[in-house]
Amino acid sequence: MKIVQFFKRVRLRTWIIVGAAAVIVVGGGTTWAVLALTAGSASAQSTTTSMSVAASLETMQKTVDGTGTLAPAVNKSVDFAVSGTVTAVNVTAGQTVAAGDTLATVDTLTVQAEALSAQATLATAEAKLASAEAADDGSTASATTIAADEAAVAVAQAAADKAAAAVADATLTAPVAGLVTAVNLSVGDTVTGSSSSSDGGSGAAAGAAGSSSASGSSSSSSAQFTIVSTDAWTVSVSVGETDVSKVKVGNQVTLSTTDNTSFFGTVSEIGLLPSTSSGAASYPVTVTVTGSPTGLHDGVSVTASVVYEKRTDVLTVPSAAVTTASDGTKTVTKVDSSGNQTTTTVTVGETSGTLTEITAGLAEGDLVSVTVFTPGSGNGGGGQGGTGQFPGGGTLPDGTTFPGGGTLPDGTTFPGGGTFPGGTGTGTTRTNRG
Repeated sequence: MKIVQFFKRVRLRTWIIVGAAAVIVVGGGTTWAVLALTAGSASAQSTTTSMSVAASLETMQKTVDGTGTLAPAVNKSVDFAVSGTVTAVNVTAGQTVAAGDTLATVDTLTVQAEALSAQATLATAEAKLASAEAADDGSTASATTIAADEAAVAVAQAAADKAAAAVADATLTAPVAGLVTAVNLSVGDTVTGSSSSSDGGSGAAAGAAGSSSASGSSSSSSAQFTIVSTDAWTVSVSVGETDVSKVKVGNQVTLSTTDNTSFFGTVSEIGLLPSTSSGAASYPVTVTVTGSPTGLHDGVSVTASVVYEKRTDVLTVPSAAVTTASDGTKTVTKVDSSGNQTTTTVTVGETSGTLTEITAGLAEGDLVSVTVFTPGSGNGGGGQGGTGQFPGGGTLPDGTTFPGGGTLPDGTTFPGGGTFPGGTGTGTTRTNRG
């Protein structure tokens, strides 16, 4: 088989190491060769490059990182506080409402009657008090009667106020702005009002937005209406017990979703009781999202970085510029305006990412030398780059004989014993003496 035919059987970019050494006797000389064929064209050599970088003032910060779930800041259940028959439902699920918008109404016949009765009771009590005051003769008996009548008026006034509020409550309005996500009543349903609080908000922000509302419907045990915010959000983040002491209310937080949407928030609440998962305790930290970022959705996983320490105007250099001697001394290579280099001892502070704080030995704008290593890009079949030699002819393990030199499938011609680039595989090379 000719060498051209052999190479055509093997794709140029997938050559592999020939698994045996060919013993070649040419002109009395013996050469051992393990043929390594590269998986690509010439492999780029690894290089190192030196550059000068100015010491600069940066902001350095420390963070506590965690993950959490995005939730609306307001998630309210809204129900009638009075009993009656539903006469109108003014909204549908999916509709956006403003605070004060009418959601539904019930008939006012019963509450109006109760309000009129309360007003009559109040009027009677006031008339009785007026008579007692007119008949006051300064005696202890008169004083006692007046005091009792004043108390009766106060009770009647409270009842009248409650009855008037019930009339107003016959019209159910949205306590907050947001998106109506559930409507669980229809015209004709009978509702039984109560004064229980029903707020499903998340964290401190939702609690602050809550208000007392009725609960209960003859047609459903669910809330009659559910309203969630679409422009105010919170994130509940789990923080380990070793880190929670670093977190304070008001700390700034950098947030991001899995699709790299970034936004910000502040710590608004730190839970007092931990939860345990996989044997480790963690505390819930509520983060209130700053502003009204768009594109956020309930239940989305969020990564949070709570900034618990932040320093500005910190003098830094790339960490790669700092060398540590065996005795612990830190030095940098300082470069002057003429390019002259001197080794300078420095005192370092904290490290953040790829930057190291310099507390003594340099000033802002001083140039230091940084050496950057660039690895070779080769991906062939040999050692760590370098070159090898094609043997000048020989026999492959399957008995195929090929002469020195030949032509590759792409038309490249090479002589026997020619140089080929080394790759990054496991083969070894020797020089052919044939």
